[in-house]
Amino acid sequence: MWVVLAFMSAFMLGFYEINKKKSLDGNAVIPVLFLNTLISSLIFVPFILLSFFTSALDGTMLYVPHVPLSQHIAVFIKAIIVLSSWLSGYFAVKNLPITITGPIKATQPVMTLVGALLIFGERLNLYQWIGVLLSIASFLLLSMSGKKEGIRFGHNKWIFFTVLSAILGALSGLYDKYLMGTMDVMTVQVWFNVYQLALMIPILLLLWYPLRKKTTPFKWRWSILLVSVFLIVADWIYFYALSFPDSMISIVSMIRRSNVLVTFTAGAFFFHEKNLKSKAVDLLLVLIGMIFLYLGTK
Repeated sequence: MWVVLAFMSAFMLGFYEINKKKSLDGNAVIPVLFLNTLISSLIFVPFILLSFFTSALDGTMLYVPHVPLSQHIAVFIKAIIVLSSWLSGYFAVKNLPITITGPIKATQPVMTLVGALLIFGERLNLYQWIGVLLSIASFLLLSMSGKKEGIRFGHNKWIFFTVLSAILGALSGLYDKYLMGTMDVMTVQVWFNVYQLALMIPILLLLWYPLRKKTTPFKWRWSILLVSVFLIVADWIYFYALSFPDSMISIVSMIRRSNVLVTFTAGAFFFHEKNLKSKAVDLLLVLIGMIFLYLGTK
């Protein structure tokens, strides 16, 4: 069941990435990210109020329980990690083709895998290892595709931002596995969105607002709203998948990055990006890798 949920989350993440690219194209990064956190937090406000002041959600999967301060601190740490990953990732998406940033982020599960092996003692079977190795190979091929577009992986700061985002994302995934062993799904998702909003307010007011007339102007787009909606759905399914006792964060993270299947299609049909034939090889490797990962969990 948790494997199916991971694929569902990946599908939703693909649409999240598409709308994120549309939101950031020629737009100011910080206010877009601020609005994403604001909208996500506002969506959860009714669930908080209904849980705290009524019994309407008691016993349901949408109930937000009262938790001690220690759990709030743990979720706040997650908010810092995720927001740092988002900030670096958003700037990268704005300045690079989605067919480059998507597959680079697809290497994030490889880092998560190493952590899962060392920290949680997870062990992969033969099929799962084949899937992992195919993902690594896809990143090497992608670097060659990037050079054809003038994107040198060793000298492009936006590539660095993408890699940093992936590293922080891997750290977040490992931390998620730890949190879901002790916390409720809604506790983690609701409060980490609220705390991200609290962190974004000073970033918006101190870093962006004073310089707003000297940088890229902000434009409202409806895709900004869709970013929040698709991310909330994708994350809720993801956290629920991790709540299963036998779930493996190494496999869930790998499957989640199969969202490149969706972003590649969008890059081809909507964003008219270049060198699609060479990048299609990377896509094929990702697809074959996902098949092996699925077979390895049956």
